[in-house]
Amino acid sequence: MPHLAHIALIVRDYDEALAYYVGTLGFTLVADDYQPEQDKRWVLVRPPGAPEHSTTILLARASSPEQEASIGNQAGGRVFLFLATQDFARDSAAFTAAGVTWVRAPATHDYGTVAVFADLYGNLWDLVQFA
Repeated sequence: MPHLAHIALIVRDYDEALAYYVGTLGFTLVADDYQPEQDKRWVLVRPPGAPEHSTTILLARASSPEQEASIGNQAGGRVFLFLATQDFARDSAAFTAAGVTWVRAPATHDYGTVAVFADLYGNLWDLVQFA
């Protein structure tokens, strides 16, 4: 059965992105392999506690002016990625303590509790605990 394996997130620098996603958000580093034939790294991360074979984020270093222009604006200013949690209060407090930039305060809706944060590049994310 087909499934979504990876989502590419264009970044400026691999190590800078890893410091944020692993260091600040607590994501798990799945792979960081150098590919000499293309002079790039294959860098995969996934949210903490996510199952081993769940969808990962491919941190893809921009390699052209067009790609560089997309850094931080992969969804045209809309929320790009949705990070589900089972404990909104715990995770939003941990993100705040780690220095995450919130752009929309927590709100409760029929579907759950959500707040929006910007990653280090400006991409918007929902932290959401579904009802």
